Formats: sequence, structure tokens, C-alpha cells
Amino acid sequence: MSKLYRVGVAALLVAWGASADAASLGLPTEAVPNEAQKSVPTTGPRDPSSLRICAAKKQPPLSLEDGSGLENKIGVALAESMGLKPQFVWSEKPAIYLVRDYLDKKLCDVIVGLDSGDPRVATSSPYYRTGYVFITRADRDLDLKSWNDPRIAHLGHIAAPFGSPGEVLLKDKGLYEDNMAYLYSLVNFRSARNEYTQVDPQRLVGEVANGEAAAAVGFAPDVARYVKTSATRLRMNLIADDAQKADGERVAQRFDQSVGVRKDDAALLQQINIALVKAKPRIDEILQADGVPLLPIAQ
Repeated sequence: MSKLYRVGVAALLVAWGASADAASLGLPTEAVPNEAQKSVPTTGPRDPSSLRICAAKKQPPLSLEDGSGLENKIGVALAESMGLKPQFVWSEKPAIYLVRDYLDKKLCDVIVGLDSGDPRVATSSPYYRTGYVFITRADRDLDLKSWNDPRIAHLGHIAAPFGSPGEVLLKDKGLYEDNMAYLYSLVNFRSARNEYTQVDPQRLVGEVANGEAAAAVGFAPDVARYVKTSATRLRMNLIADDAQKADGERVAQRFDQSVGVRKDDAALLQQINIALVKAKPRIDEILQADGVPLLPIAQ
């Protein structure tokens, strides 16, 4: 939720030292900024005929109050496969705060688009798998598919989300210092130290389209819609899952995605797992319509 966030599939995990392993979307569980302490709205009694879905109002392209977000559509498909009405519980905050400030407080019951195995919640069986992508202009001879490609060292500007595997590898390869001022210019030089700060996925794509960046790195669900609709023809390749830091530590690039519920909500989780099987064809259509590349789900 890129997750989140989905950031997301790792927006600020590295920057904030968070303990969650939701590396694809950046979902900090500790040391979150003061913004997360703001009060949250309350909702009425749970309606047994509805599925209460936690969602951010303004986190394009994943979640939007008009329901056009990728994860909003998946939430509707899930609810309807359960024979329930989708009821969105909207947050003014970024999706990174949904678990702590909404799900844990029982203001809603499910979050769509978390990494499978996210330790803060109980996660469903995965309903799709995807990963990070390289984005380049189609008119350039730059068909990047792996962080091991030696051309990366000589590209110049590479746009990447803060705290993501891409940022980790840029630092490890000694390329971050040259990119740092450029990356912070993409968020108007706001610091990620005391508030949630992330590069808009649409801007990541736009930087490549307008030639400001030679390449961009993003989690596929965050950027695929913008690559698909770009007026400038772009190339988007899933990144091979072979990345390692200089010390041999693996840096994952591909992730299964699940629905998250509270850890004690075993009955709801079982219903969701059954419904996901029924909803799978519809969910795949939603993902493919956005241009999200799909991989076989890890067993």
C-alpha cells in the first residue's frame, strides 16, 4: 500500500529504523513522526453486512476517496466475494499509519495491500506477487533489469523512493551522495527525519519522461498506472531478485501481497482466504488494467 504502503511496498523503514519487514511498501511500526499522534475519527458499531476497509484518502494510485485507487478496487472485489458491502473507513493520514491508528483501534477491520507476513498483523494467503521495477525511456538503449548492470554506475540521476531497496543499493554502491540533492529536490527539500516524506510515484515516472532522470526505481503497483498513461513512451522492467550489498546481504526486490487483519481475528481471516480464491480472477483483471506485472506467487 506500497503499500503503505504499501510503501510497497520500504518508504522509511531504513530512515526510521522501523522493525517491520514490510520492505516493499515502507510501513514503520516504531519511531513514527508526531503526525501519527493526531486523533482519529470514530465509527459506529460494526455492521455485520459490511466489510470495513481501512484506506487513505489521498495516496494515489493505490487509494483515493473517489474509489479509483488500485487497492480500493481490490477491496471492493474482496468484499463482494464475501457477500458483504464494502465500507471504506477513510484516513486523512498516509497509509503507513493505518495499522496502528485504525486497524489496531478497531475502527476498521482489513487493510488491502500489505506484504505477506507483515509482523504487525495476521496476513491472508497472498493474492498476487510483484516487485520493484526499473523505468527508462523507450527511446534510450537502456533496458535495465538488474542492479548488477554495470551501466548503473554511470547513469547520473536515478529517482528512487526514500527507504526503498533502491535507496539502500544506491548507498551501498556509492551512488547516493551524487543523487541526494536531486532526490530531496523531488520533495521540495522536506526532511524525512521528523515527518513522513515520500516522493510522489507520479513524479518518479515524470522525471524519467521529461529526461531529468536517466532511470527511476519504484514498486510496480505504485508506478505502473503512470507508466502506462505517460505521453512519453517508457520502458518498465521487473528487477531481477539477485541484488546483494557489498557484504553479501540480500536486498529483496519481489514481494507477495496480502490482506491484513488484527492478529486475534482468525474467523475473519479464514473468510478472507476463502473469498480471495473466488475473487482472484477479478483481482488479476484490476491489476492488469493498471499495468502491474504479475509473478507466480511464492510457495
